[in-house]
Amino acid sequence: MPIEFRLPDLGENVDEAELLKVLVSLGDLVKIDDSVLELETEKAVFEVPSSVAGTVTKIHVKQGDTLETGQLLFTLEPAGTAETAVAAAPPRRAAAAARPAAAPAATPAAAPAATPAAVPVATAPPRPLAPSPADDVAARDRAAGRGVPAFAAPSVRKFARQIGVDIYQVRGSGPGGRISVEDVQEFARHSREQRDQAPRSGTAPPPPLPDFSPFGATHRERMNGVRRATAQGMALSWATIPHVTLHAKADVTALEDFRQRYKKTAEAAGARLTLLAIMIKIVAAGLKAFPKLNASGDMESREIVFKDYYHLGVAVDTERGLLVPVMRDIDRKNIVEIAIELGQLAEKARAGKLSLDEMRGASFTISNLGGFGTGFFTPVINYPEVGVLGVGRAEMEPVYIDGEFRPRLRLPLSLAIDHRVVDGADGSRFLQWLVDAVNEPLLVALEG
Repeated sequence: MPIEFRLPDLGENVDEAELLKVLVSLGDLVKIDDSVLELETEKAVFEVPSSVAGTVTKIHVKQGDTLETGQLLFTLEPAGTAETAVAAAPPRRAAAAARPAAAPAATPAAAPAATPAAVPVATAPPRPLAPSPADDVAARDRAAGRGVPAFAAPSVRKFARQIGVDIYQVRGSGPGGRISVEDVQEFARHSREQRDQAPRSGTAPPPPLPDFSPFGATHRERMNGVRRATAQGMALSWATIPHVTLHAKADVTALEDFRQRYKKTAEAAGARLTLLAIMIKIVAAGLKAFPKLNASGDMESREIVFKDYYHLGVAVDTERGLLVPVMRDIDRKNIVEIAIELGQLAEKARAGKLSLDEMRGASFTISNLGGFGTGFFTPVINYPEVGVLGVGRAEMEPVYIDGEFRPRLRLPLSLAIDHRVVDGADGSRFLQWLVDAVNEPLLVALEG
């Protein structure tokens, strides 16, 4: 009997995805965990593994399609092997509930009768609520702060990372608690159901657009995954966070002299020494000095969550839209290392090769529009962070010093803060610290 493979749940907040590439052809023999599609969703491009096995007899989708959870992707014929029979059998959760624990595994002869249940993960029965002894041990270990091993194949771990699922939170249904792709998919679906059932708050949806045809011709283009994710994220941030934006100009004359003096040294190490790379290091040092800017506000518990790590998101303009890869542990890296990593992440972003993991976990964000000639601007905070620094274009200006005007290179800085967590005075002190550190680069070395 034919097997149908449908698009599984891809993680919380992910309802649809754009199909970039079909990785199989008619007649191909597909094994469990083989990659079958390349999708773009939530600003990331990743491959989807198959949870069934067999020979592809029909492909129901094509490149460029927008896919929804549960949509039919392929039809396959069982290959008649033991592996195919296992793939065609009902999910282990259902089988375990229907037979004693000591019962032998299903034989290939029994597989055809069970085939229809293997269609989508979305139709799999709910996970039993009663935890196993292994689950109890895992829970105690997590509570004690010990790492809990997740028994899963590398392909399953990769899939979990790509859709934003913590593999250590997934309960495995296989022998010895082994985690399968189906387990990850069910965990993602369950998380999404919880999100959908949660009470929603906020303003009413905007009214529909008016009819523009009386005013002239129009045409429409569908938003890609990056634009949809950006729109949702910015709307959440703007609706949730009371923004206050502070502006100042920093004298980067000495900093530019430093950059010119050492750029050849950096190039020899494989780095392009930019003003942005230096600013990233300075901002990380500033966050150490002003920890409230490296925090998040928990309004439900009325607490401020201070982060003891310094991961900076850096906005990158790409053909698909704005992406924000995250540079981790900036406080532990020198400027040359930062410059190398910045170049590598920007290249991956423009090539569409960033994973979700590489865009998660930022504690503060920098948006650099100087390359476009922009001066001051009002950046939008990336929720749940409490601040974002906008960097404009440095320009030579006359500055009155010691009774005369002198040419100085000055850099516009725009700091947006979450006024629920950061007061204007706190933001002003942080911004002034950055200005002083840029004016006197040795300050960063002096204060760590």
